[in-house]
Amino acid sequence: MSRTPVTVRKAEPYDVATLRELWSDILRKGARDDQLADVARIVETASERADQCVAVAEVDGEVAGAVYLEATTFTPLNLEPAVLAVSPHVFPQFRRKGVGSALMEVACRFAEQHGIQHVQTAAASEARDANRFMARLSFAPQATLRAAATSSVRSRLPQARQATPAASSRQRIDRVLAARRTRRERVVPG
Repeated sequence: MSRTPVTVRKAEPYDVATLRELWSDILRKGARDDQLADVARIVETASERADQCVAVAEVDGEVAGAVYLEATTFTPLNLEPAVLAVSPHVFPQFRRKGVGSALMEVACRFAEQHGIQHVQTAAASEARDANRFMARLSFAPQATLRAAATSSVRSRLPQARQATPAASSRQRIDRVLAARRTRRERVVPG
């Protein structure tokens, strides 16, 4: 199968509007201008730092996809170096043309340039094609990342834990004994 040549380059400020369109489903919700400002900040920061890169893939001079790369660690607790390839997205009309492979090749090169032996990425759980693509490239699931609104989490926490700060064992015993005394005092002998 012959593929259209894909070229990959660093993102430039003139790519911001296209990147905002490409990543619109994963950017913070809000006004288009806020999203454009966010992407502009990301592109600018990545161009100034050696440990970050926004790579843009082109087919026939047209932006076909992009990925954000960062040399970091596996997690804040596991300090083994890893390259995080965030949101390797490809526009629908350019899928199955080698664009995703080109983006992940750049991620591998970026890792090698930084002396890093691991690349990690993520795809939305409902992105079936993206998850299959990552599996074919030997990416294995390592964790499930979950998110919820703070208010939703708070509403589902046990009420007793929300209202009081952690009490010492002695304080808890004192409260139980006081509650028992109160109940006994309310019982009228018959």
